[in-house]
Amino acid sequence: MKPIKAAVLCAFIAFSLACGYSSHSSTPAVAGTTPNISALEPNNVSAGTTGNVLTVNGANFNSNAAINWNGSALTTTYVSAAQLTTKIPDADVAASGTAAVTVTNPGTPGGQYGGGTMAETSNSMTFTIN
Repeated sequence: MKPIKAAVLCAFIAFSLACGYSSHSSTPAVAGTTPNISALEPNNVSAGTTGNVLTVNGANFNSNAAINWNGSALTTTYVSAAQLTTKIPDADVAASGTAAVTVTNPGTPGGQYGGGTMAETSNSMTFTIN
């Protein structure tokens, strides 16, 4: 009888471990804070100008938010939750055209079992190069 009980006990333990009894589930990331752009200052420059600084006004900007120029993140200075600034690369305003400007609040990592927040990107505003 003892060998049978030992075999049943071993089978039960093996089955419990195989079913993930000791594993922890992970929590998916939740939506982060979505930034919103209300105005660009300036909203246009003349082609070929240099040293242009762009101020983005809006709401819900995280302290590590990034201004995106046609989808590429620029070095961004956080002023407040309602204002960010960046220097527009001279090459990006060398010729006439437009650029899409957005702001992204990066996601935050979760703990040991997941969680955190997803990156969120604002509405797009058009910047004009005359």
